[in-house]
Amino acid sequence: MDKEKKSWDSSHLWTEELDFLKSIINKTGLTETIKWGSPVYIYNNKNVLGLGGFKSYFGLWFFKGIFLKDESNVLVNANEENTKSLRQMRFTSIDEIDEKLVLQYIYEAIEVEKSGLEIKPEKRETVIPELLQKELNNNPELQTAFDGLPPYKQREHCEHIESAKREATKLSRLEKCKPLILEGKGLNDKYR
Repeated sequence: MDKEKKSWDSSHLWTEELDFLKSIINKTGLTETIKWGSPVYIYNNKNVLGLGGFKSYFGLWFFKGIFLKDESNVLVNANEENTKSLRQMRFTSIDEIDEKLVLQYIYEAIEVEKSGLEIKPEKRETVIPELLQKELNNNPELQTAFDGLPPYKQREHCEHIESAKREATKLSRLEKCKPLILEGKGLNDKYR
């Protein structure tokens, strides 16, 4: 077996197994693309499923797996706190792969995509820290600039100020944020 590294096998452990899963996926008519360094299969430019190998398992992940019936109870939520809709189908051996079952889940995932089902992101309310609110009340120019920021930039500033434990640190952060707000910048713009 050729042990050359493939983009979908970060551990070098599952080359044959991932090639087998890939051959199954290729029967479905999905289009393969590379995203996040791994193969992702799309339908009408929408992510349907991905493929990858890790240290202790390999498998598929369904981007809208929450909507799959999962009558065989094979799907796993990899991160309960952060993952709303993604579900994984994990394997530790090529012998565990039931081609008929894998195809059934893939075709159901395609139907989910065709139907347009999706989980809408939760709207997060921006809580303005008391220190910032006082400053906004006393400075109409700052208030106007703050109101003109997109909600995610407003949240960045608010969370940065409020996350400080000491009052002195909160004041220091407020002073750092004021010129950025007036320039219409978010706290993390330099990283974007």
